[in-house]
Amino acid sequence: MELTGRIIVVQEAKSGTSSKTGNPWMMQEYVIEVPGQYPRHCAFTVFGEDRIKQLNIQMGEDLTVQFDIDAREYNAKWYNDFRAYNVIRGQQIPQPVQPAKADLPFYPNNESFPFQENGDDGGDLPF
Repeated sequence: MELTGRIIVVQEAKSGTSSKTGNPWMMQEYVIEVPGQYPRHCAFTVFGEDRIKQLNIQMGEDLTVQFDIDAREYNAKWYNDFRAYNVIRGQQIPQPVQPAKADLPFYPNNESFPFQENGDDGGDLPF
């Protein structure tokens, strides 16, 4: 999956040691804002010190983030995980789409409008 937008949050990197393997780990979290009439936000992580350095994601940067989505269970609750594996720089960010104006009926040459000025359209409806 991928999203194109602007990076609006860059968290501090977190690190530790795996309790299962004893190996060190590092991860960093980011938030991307996807433009639109109602902008959307997506938090994602980059896992691994080498990947964090390789991707080098910066605050305010416009880019496309490619990521995998997975869910995991912890104490009978499920948590979504969005893990970035690649970024693409230099692509255009889509501009917000303006909502379409309601299509109004067109009556050429002011031909008969379906309703009369007094509100009577000639029908048999009680209102």
